[in-house]
Amino acid sequence: MFSSKKDSNGVKMAKLATLVAHNVHISGDLEFSEGLRMDGQVTGNVNGRPGEETLLVVSDQGAIRGNVSAYDVIINGSVTGDVTVAHFVELQSNARVLGNIYYQKLRMDIGATVEGKLTKFDSQSTSVPTLPAPPGYAVEFDAN
Repeated sequence: MFSSKKDSNGVKMAKLATLVAHNVHISGDLEFSEGLRMDGQVTGNVNGRPGEETLLVVSDQGAIRGNVSAYDVIINGSVTGDVTVAHFVELQSNARVLGNIYYQKLRMDIGATVEGKLTKFDSQSTSVPTLPAPPGYAVEFDAN
């Protein structure tokens, strides 16, 4: 299903080494390496191991109530919390994010919803910007 080659969107499809199945609910923080497919629910923060090119996939059945941090993130389920992505975030048509998204590259499909701020940071910076975006800022979409 997923290989270790790059998708046309720029996401490096890591081996999805871990699966949280649809009937699993985890309470507590979760740290993963390589790739994680989330079909179940997590109440807690979900973080890719720092310094690694991790991939988090939240399926249409998946839900996270906590902050998310990873190298690449694909969301088609729900996240209630802030999402920090070092490289690329894709919000598919069923994505529901209640929180701020900090990203380098963003793709958002029709139907996805975000209730929060979208903040782009440059590729040289690995930290989340500390200044809030000015009122009425424009959202940038990178078609590469």
